[in-house]
Amino acid sequence: MGVSTSSPEKGTVLVMVDFPPVNALPVRGWFELADAVRAAGRDPAVGCVVLAAEGRGFNAGVDIKEIQAAGQRALIGANQGCAEAFAAVYECEVPVVAAVQGFCLGGGIGLVGNADAIVASEDATFGLPELDRGALGAATHLARLVPQHLMRALYYTSRTATAAELRAHGSVWRVVSRGELRSAALELAAEIAAKDGRLIRLAKAAINGIDPVDVRRSYRFEQGFTFEANLSGVADEIRGTFGREGREGREVGAGE
Repeated sequence: MGVSTSSPEKGTVLVMVDFPPVNALPVRGWFELADAVRAAGRDPAVGCVVLAAEGRGFNAGVDIKEIQAAGQRALIGANQGCAEAFAAVYECEVPVVAAVQGFCLGGGIGLVGNADAIVASEDATFGLPELDRGALGAATHLARLVPQHLMRALYYTSRTATAAELRAHGSVWRVVSRGELRSAALELAAEIAAKDGRLIRLAKAAINGIDPVDVRRSYRFEQGFTFEANLSGVADEIRGTFGREGREGREVGAGE
């Protein structure tokens, strides 16, 4: 359980996340993930990183129960940890391929929205249940996956989009069966890693440099409104209902 790394193929590092039961990451998990991605990117022998997860879903965001138990200290830690993990994916010195299965919610959107490419299983769904959890954030990253008006509708309703829908919008590279997911992501990573390592790092820096939005600053701006919601008391009121809903899709939604 936790975050682990391996090198299944030459030039490729697989960063694996495993926090049962739904990969809702505790504070330490976000920082462990950030450290693992940054370390992989710094290795001159690495040309591409694959970010994947064990279990039925890729990521269910932050651990709401940890925040309920520890209060403001855990909320601050989760916000800082999410910001660092999202930035680590975006700023990784080499391209990052996200391999997404099942649900990808809240903080999961922050990770895949900052990845360079996404391979998803047929059952993958993407969304931000933030308004149902007393939080705000990661609209910055959802806007990198779908057009502006769809992003707003998904954000306001807490609905999800399928892998097939995201592929139609051009943000998912391939949609495959769950059994093929890992191999498909590693296949793309191997193709990228086969390029000259010096050039691929320059290419990553160049592409980041022409992005129209500063994703780190934009996300931190969003987080300021999460703190405002907490100071006003409305976040605690909504967060206190977590776990009482009957619909499974909402049960796993723990994003920040």
